[in-house]
Amino acid sequence: MIEARETAVLPKTLEEFMVWEPEDGYKYEWNDGELIKFVGMNKTQVFIYEVLNQLFIEKGFWKSGTLISEYDVQLTGIQMRRPDIAYLSKEQIKRTKQGEDEIPEFLIEIISGSDNANKVEEKTAEYFKAGVKIMWLIYPDNKTVHVYTSRKQVQICTDDDICSAKPILPEFELSVNTLFA
Repeated sequence: MIEARETAVLPKTLEEFMVWEPEDGYKYEWNDGELIKFVGMNKTQVFIYEVLNQLFIEKGFWKSGTLISEYDVQLTGIQMRRPDIAYLSKEQIKRTKQGEDEIPEFLIEIISGSDNANKVEEKTAEYFKAGVKIMWLIYPDNKTVHVYTSRKQVQICTDDDICSAKPILPEFELSVNTLFA
């Protein structure tokens, strides 16, 4: 007797999504009932993360918090996003241990060629609405970094321009050329 293989059941609620284990090898975000499939960091993104993490360690910021890749951020009761890199302070980490959801005040998205500009803008709006204070959008193909301090305030950095995580991490800064060296 041949048994029929069960098809994977997709989550229908955020609660189901939070315990769902996809079998296809992809990672997902949840946005008000919509499953958003993405792949993990590619080699370029991992290199950029390493440059940023090295700076983070060298400047001693590990004493005040941590940089986390692909951290689950519960933006609202219907949204769970995974920024490429998020900073959580030691206090935020303590609160997560107690079961609280924490919104990183500083996060970074590394934009790939497959990212949709409208979806990136939508995510940016969601992040700031949830309480993010500073956000970097890193564009490796163009070697630029867009440093947002709000949805309306953005500095586009190229070449020797300095990208800063002020006011969250005032001394966390580097030039675009250093990032892509």
